[in-house]
Amino acid sequence: MSGGREWDAGSYHAVSGPQLDWGRVVLERLPLRGDEVVLDAGCGTGRVTRLLAERLRAGRVVAVDGSVAMVEQASRELADLGDRVAFIHADLLELAVTEPVDAVFSTATFHWVLDHEALFARLAAALRPAGRLVFQCGGAGNLAGAMADIARAAREEPFAEHLGGFVEAWNFADPDVTAQRLRAAGFAEAAAWLEPAPVRLELGGQAEEFLRTVVLRLHMERLPEDLRQPFADASARCAARDGVVTLDYVRLNADAVLGL
Repeated sequence: MSGGREWDAGSYHAVSGPQLDWGRVVLERLPLRGDEVVLDAGCGTGRVTRLLAERLRAGRVVAVDGSVAMVEQASRELADLGDRVAFIHADLLELAVTEPVDAVFSTATFHWVLDHEALFARLAAALRPAGRLVFQCGGAGNLAGAMADIARAAREEPFAEHLGGFVEAWNFADPDVTAQRLRAAGFAEAAAWLEPAPVRLELGGQAEEFLRTVVLRLHMERLPEDLRQPFADASARCAARDGVVTLDYVRLNADAVLGL
């Protein structure tokens, strides 16, 4: 993951089933012989990275994440893969590779990067000519309904004094704009599209933990420790319908090939 802030990597590893499911599907879009070097941009705790490595029996993965905790967790989880996976702690906007990679793959990360023009330029610089970029992240309209419910919880006391003026720090981009940005960065072929991917979580533990760890991560930073779980609980109650919280995820997919 990225975004210039730390994560609770252990909790994320435990609740990231939806991200693993998305990653498995996105990985099917990446054509591989099995001997390539592939950059995993925002490897998180390594759950999807392992799936990628399994397709690179004669190749290797360069796994990058902006969170120290995520890199440390991933390196432990994937220790059995040895030198087939190399780990780098780096902000994606400052990433520099020692040699170009054959492909860049990413899931559930790029919406944490606010400057997509700079991001795509940096990834293009990491790729060999005709290298491929395949990614998925939050897109336009992502979590709009859930965020409206969470905003209602944020207006309640004792949360309101800490969350007043909360500014969303993510980039849920439009597919047409994304394709234009990719072409401007040097990708000769670029296609982008949106895909609804709702996630349903049961109230009473599952929903609260996922919200606290993933959706409300930036809210948690503004709250004192003793209010973090109560706010996750209040947000889940506001979002629940018949005991189920439905998170209205919208995924932005893109496939691109760098020009020669």
